[in-house]
Amino acid sequence: MLPSYLKLYKQNRLNSIKKNLITALENCRLCPRNCGVNRLNDECGFCGTGRYAIISSGGPHFGEEPPLVGRGGSGTIFISRCNLGCIYCQNYTISHLGQGEKVKPEVLAKMMLYLQKVGCENINFVTPTHVIAQIVEALPLAIEGGLKLPLVYNSGGYDKVETLKEIEGVFDIYMPDAKYAEGSQAKKYSAAEDYWDICREAISQMHKDVGDLVIDENGIALRGLLIRHLILPNNIAGSFEVLDFIAKSISRNSYVNIMDQYRPCFKARDYPEINRPITPDEYKKVIDYALRLGLHRGF
Repeated sequence: MLPSYLKLYKQNRLNSIKKNLITALENCRLCPRNCGVNRLNDECGFCGTGRYAIISSGGPHFGEEPPLVGRGGSGTIFISRCNLGCIYCQNYTISHLGQGEKVKPEVLAKMMLYLQKVGCENINFVTPTHVIAQIVEALPLAIEGGLKLPLVYNSGGYDKVETLKEIEGVFDIYMPDAKYAEGSQAKKYSAAEDYWDICREAISQMHKDVGDLVIDENGIALRGLLIRHLILPNNIAGSFEVLDFIAKSISRNSYVNIMDQYRPCFKARDYPEINRPITPDEYKKVIDYALRLGLHRGF
């Protein structure tokens, strides 16, 4: 199965998408923050990113979900900054402090080609939401260099549906978080009161674009939606409501990674209610609920 972006490229539609996204940077409303800054002039809004993407690192990653890792690893490109403000972020030096270097499209394209050359199964953009224009700007250069791996959109789930519609066909695999089912919690811990409304629309659009996750005979993901949900202490994430949405409004065949690895990081120690790992009982209750809903892939 060839990546869908190759079809867009051959039809010259990828170039049109690229132009639209770059033009949109002049009055940036590509994400739900709607900052309206002129990023072409290197102005920065909430995400702290101007004209060019800031990249922290890139390389084969073997800690992702098994269908992404395969034998060669997931070719991760860690993008600095973020359009969310999670106070417990485990990668806060990257997402909050902006550790990394600005890269032009030629360099980003070379990174993709390097990851393909060393045997990665896909190109996995970690937190791409705020630099989607820069990614698509670099993509034709990578294609001309021989890129043919699936692209993974690995986001926090705070994605604007209009932008997702603009990039239909660019990404083969969407891997959003579904962080919260309650606006007050999303506001308190991630500075995004409208998170759940935005996230539900975004995941629905992603599923419309790529469908349920398709895995080949070797266990490698080729195309589709993979949803992550991190359980937080004291059911602060609203895990049961999140799973209800996935099972009833997306698909019971959804691949869902229900994650138990929460630990207090960054500023979480200032919030007693999340200043501890989750308990085995908290994890078991969420898994049992997912099974009762008929979800059966992932976990």
